[in-house]
Amino acid sequence: MKIRVMQIWGFLLAVLGWISVACSMAMECWKISSIGGQGGSAVITVGWYWSSLWRACFTDSSSTSNCYDFPVLWSVEGYLQIVRALLMSGMAAGVLAFILSLVGMECTYIGGKDKEKNRSVFTGGICHTTSGMLAASGYALYAQHVSAEYFNPRFDGLQFDLGTPLFLEWAGCAFQITGGIFFLVSVCKIWSQTYIENCHVNVPKKCSTKFAES
Repeated sequence: MKIRVMQIWGFLLAVLGWISVACSMAMECWKISSIGGQGGSAVITVGWYWSSLWRACFTDSSSTSNCYDFPVLWSVEGYLQIVRALLMSGMAAGVLAFILSLVGMECTYIGGKDKEKNRSVFTGGICHTTSGMLAASGYALYAQHVSAEYFNPRFDGLQFDLGTPLFLEWAGCAFQITGGIFFLVSVCKIWSQTYIENCHVNVPKKCSTKFAES
């Protein structure tokens, strides 16, 4: 695969992954639990408790939702604060990665000399990979907390299942990490080609100097 094509694919994958992470912060139903079941109950036919990063809601069978918005930052559970921090850190690293990679890509005419552009792309690839790993860590922490409550036999509260957004956003993180790897591989190919060319240029010079000395 050509270096330019590899960088374009890396940029597209990273953009798709970053947008997925950004959208996930506004998505609902990170965890969900239903009551009533198929047979229903005497009071409620069926209802759903669900929660996201910002609020918790109950939706009845008539699709009427009653929601409770989470209060200020320091009054939220600790794991939820960590998840928010990881996602926001990942998004910030992704923005920096976009700037660096866009400046250094072969198909752009900004960023200075080739050596500076390659360094910019390499740093952008590291930031893209770091961004995806930070976001994936946030989703994993949230899923671990929900699963620990679900499989804990001593837990007496309402048990939740993992919501669809978590699985979608893990795929988004994979796209972003893959995009970062594409950037890194493209720069490594450039550096390897440059190294080989320098070796071919320098070897005859060294041989000629040795023959001249002899």
